[in-house]
Amino acid sequence: MSQDWNTVMISKTRPTATRGQKNAATAAAARSGTLDTERKFAAGENKSSHRGHMNMKKLDDETEEFQHTRVDRGLAQAIQQARLGKKMTQKQLATQINEKPQVVGEYESGKAIPNPQLISKLERALGVRLPRPGKKGKK
Repeated sequence: MSQDWNTVMISKTRPTATRGQKNAATAAAARSGTLDTERKFAAGENKSSHRGHMNMKKLDDETEEFQHTRVDRGLAQAIQQARLGKKMTQKQLATQINEKPQVVGEYESGKAIPNPQLISKLERALGVRLPRPGKKGKK
């Protein structure tokens, strides 16, 4: 078996004569006035980021305060009492429901934003029915 070795030359591409001719033809057409260029509207731009001034004015005019609902005190105390009834630490409860201990701490202190899936995990782990946060109606 013989090896067939081919010589391969690797080099940069050299400019061809046609590239220069195209640029020269375009320049000549532009000088004579037969070439007409138009800019496409918002071509290659992120349109949503440049129209922000309209939305910012609406946000500035808005006077209503928006806040996330937090865990109410009744739910926080119910979680604490059920956890202490099972003689568990926050860390043990967190590992049982596959969450971080900080999450359990936030729920017990009332700082967390209520998550129905997490509350049902806590109910299953603690074996009690926890009070659900009420839905706020439109005023």
